[in-house]
Amino acid sequence: MAGKLKVGVLGATGMVGQRFVSLLADHPWFEVAVVAASASSAGKSYGDAVAGRWQIPSAIPAAIAKLPVGDASDVAAIAGAVDFVFCAVDMTKDDTARLEDAYARAETPVVSNNSAHRWTPDVPMIVPEINGDHAAVIEAQRKRLGTKRGFVTVKPNCSLQSYVPAIHALRAFQPTKLAVSTYQALSGAGKTLETWPEMADNVMPIPLSKGEAEKSEREPMKLWGTVVDGKIVPAEAPQISAQCIRVPVSDGHMAAVFVSFAHNPTKDQIIAAWRDFTGRPQQLKLPSAPQPFLRYLEEDGRPQARLDRDLGNGQAIVVGHLHADRMFDWRFVGLSHNTLRGAAGGAVLTAELLKSDGWIVAK
Repeated sequence: MAGKLKVGVLGATGMVGQRFVSLLADHPWFEVAVVAASASSAGKSYGDAVAGRWQIPSAIPAAIAKLPVGDASDVAAIAGAVDFVFCAVDMTKDDTARLEDAYARAETPVVSNNSAHRWTPDVPMIVPEINGDHAAVIEAQRKRLGTKRGFVTVKPNCSLQSYVPAIHALRAFQPTKLAVSTYQALSGAGKTLETWPEMADNVMPIPLSKGEAEKSEREPMKLWGTVVDGKIVPAEAPQISAQCIRVPVSDGHMAAVFVSFAHNPTKDQIIAAWRDFTGRPQQLKLPSAPQPFLRYLEEDGRPQARLDRDLGNGQAIVVGHLHADRMFDWRFVGLSHNTLRGAAGGAVLTAELLKSDGWIVAK
């Protein structure tokens, strides 16, 4: 492990945890030192713990398969063995928040896929190409937690990736209102057609009680917010109205987007803005950064989940089907891979940026 940061994966046996394990198996900067899950899996080898429920197309990484599964609640033992952790536990929000704070107070940075701290004002919620500068709020968080190197950072809901980056690239034209319908893959609920057979030949609205629509409407405001006096103050515009639908697709969240602008761009200006947009991960050539970040496809009927979700190793945002609209100014379709860019992959890229900027260092 010489030269690499030692990483722990909390919730390593779940679908997103498995994605973390597969992505980190050959990572040039990070190496998995600890896999952890609930007490029921603790003590087993990782290979045995995920036997019969490994959901990643590639094989279980041989070296990681041999690791013993730790108990994620054993903060002292795990924090003592790693430089930082990724968190993908399946717990209540309150329990998740307490666990993440405990790791941070044990001087172990947490890069979380969970939602527990998304609205904590001094916890940055980062899409690396959009708001990596929000990491500045970590200093205020450390004062609150009483830490020197520990902190928590989170990534936003997976559905946002399918349209927010495309809108972000157009902010010079001042988007004023959006109507968004997201069509979300089964893996976003941790399911497959085999484990959720009632979704075969079916489409269903995601219940409001799940909070998906609210996340799609509110979380972009934090991404576009500003750091003021040690807190992130959410933006007030654009207004977003969202509807979220579950579809019988394995991976890939799609969004149908309708948008109006204060300064209405031409079609050529929109396409140029998408194609020219680059973020700091691309400029720094971070290991997981897609080149380019946004990909515009001119072909009819694109993007498509099956054809396009893996572009940029599943880290690119794919847009297409751009047309003028009678009620709004423009409409388009966006696509992202929800368990890669939208979950584990986005978190790994966030950790790469935090390392590059000196927030995550070896103990």
